[in-house]
Amino acid sequence: MIARRIIHLSDLHFGRARPELLRPLIDEVNTLAPDLVAISGDLTQRARSAQFREARDFIEALKAPVLVVPGNHDIPLHNPVGRILRPWRNYHRIIGTDLEPKYSDDGMVVLGVNTVNRFAHQSGSFSRAALARAEQAFKEAGARTRIIVAHHPLEQRPSDTKRPTRGANRAVDRLAELGTDIILTGHLHSWRAELFASRSGRRGVLQLHAGTGLSTRLRGEENDFNLIDAAPQAITVTRYAAGAGDAGFAPVTRRHFASDDAGGWAALPAPLR
Repeated sequence: MIARRIIHLSDLHFGRARPELLRPLIDEVNTLAPDLVAISGDLTQRARSAQFREARDFIEALKAPVLVVPGNHDIPLHNPVGRILRPWRNYHRIIGTDLEPKYSDDGMVVLGVNTVNRFAHQSGSFSRAALARAEQAFKEAGARTRIIVAHHPLEQRPSDTKRPTRGANRAVDRLAELGTDIILTGHLHSWRAELFASRSGRRGVLQLHAGTGLSTRLRGEENDFNLIDAAPQAITVTRYAAGAGDAGFAPVTRRHFASDDAGGWAALPAPLR
């Protein structure tokens, strides 16, 4: 495995974004110089053309390659006909036609998965077809870091109020079998860096939730993003959060993970800074 640096953003929600954080977020991401920026959905608040154009301008301001997947807010809500018949019209026209992009280099293979369900307002699904694509993408990954990017989480806490993702348990088990290292998600507007609940014989897979990078719709946490440093046998996740006013983003929490005997990942005790 060759060391790689990834920045994980989610739930930017242009249309309900905090303008005072836009330039600080762009500057911080560019200063950290990642090999890839992964955005796990909800670029917009209501899938409107102007909101997608704001999202496109943001993406174009980033110096690193960007992989983006859609979220449930990126298809129409108040236009049911458009939601069913033309859900991706504005996304395709302004952001791009690939809803499940792939990125690979000498150190990592990253696969985007579209979990949006046009027939449901919030809940998503992880399909068997997506698992087949993951199998194909990771077939020749070798020692490279294997990463999935999706909007909807594959595991939630009992306290979470949003509906679980359909097909999540099946997806987690199969992705573990495929040697997946990290799953990047959003949707909950809550930050987490956790290993999936242990199941007999299953390798440890790291699930990282980013909160919301820019939205005004906070759920008791600051706007934030993840910095992931993946090296041979070690992964470090640093949460960057916004301060008051226009203070920008700064590191506030750090988690360390090491490879275990099963070929997966285990959490290491570490100080917050």
